[in-house]
Amino acid sequence: GVCHHRKAVTMLLAAAAVRRVARPRPTSMIMASAGAMRRLFIQTENTPNPESLKFIPGKQVLESGTLEFNSFRDAQASPLARRLFQIDGVKSMFFTKDFITITKDVNAPWSVVKPHVFESIMDFYAEGEPILDPGHTTGQDTLITDDDSEVVAMIKELIETRVRPSVQEDGGDIAFVGYDEDKGIVLVKLQGSCAGCPSSSITLKSGIENMMMHYIPEVTSVEAVEEEAEEDSEMDPAGPTPVAASKAELDKRKEADAAKSAWESLGEQ
Repeated sequence: GVCHHRKAVTMLLAAAAVRRVARPRPTSMIMASAGAMRRLFIQTENTPNPESLKFIPGKQVLESGTLEFNSFRDAQASPLARRLFQIDGVKSMFFTKDFITITKDVNAPWSVVKPHVFESIMDFYAEGEPILDPGHTTGQDTLITDDDSEVVAMIKELIETRVRPSVQEDGGDIAFVGYDEDKGIVLVKLQGSCAGCPSSSITLKSGIENMMMHYIPEVTSVEAVEEEAEEDSEMDPAGPTPVAASKAELDKRKEADAAKSAWESLGEQ
């Protein structure tokens, strides 16, 4: 049953953690004025991705869920994200309840980017603005619905309770995108420090995929979905929703399989 899977998966996560690429975890801390009576402490942590850093302000970032911003256009929902994108060298950012992961351009040194990020975060909290504009909510990709099959519900539960906490410790995230029931393929999106990280493929295959395949026999593979093309995002300012993105990806796979089958049938005739 599900309870058995919950208990058993803990053992595999421990083994998967051993396989994760070891990375240094030096931290630094900065203290600065944030109003006449307050001081703000911001801690930073390295991640497996040399172009990404975790910034931990010691204050709540999001009430719940996560948000990823890959461009200034994406950041229109967040005053803090808009401010951070004004820093030269900032490429993308990822928000959770407790921290912010900043990913920079490879040619921008942290010695230049990091002080500006510190300053922007401190000024933002000092001014007391909301993190998100009114009416904007965070995504709930692992929320189990009545329409979910037993397999999808179990996949979501494993991602939310076992995979996500471990990956977020490294400043990243893995979001559920969809599941191809015909082929047993789980589609996920790498976010934060995981996106573009040299060791992300090891984490995905040696850790997450092995866990899914071991405890959910229907799963045959876990694959990362790439970002949608710029043209698509320009046609729809809001961008594709995770559900729409998953359907599009699965439709492409089914069309390719149908075409392949047709050619094989012609060859046999």
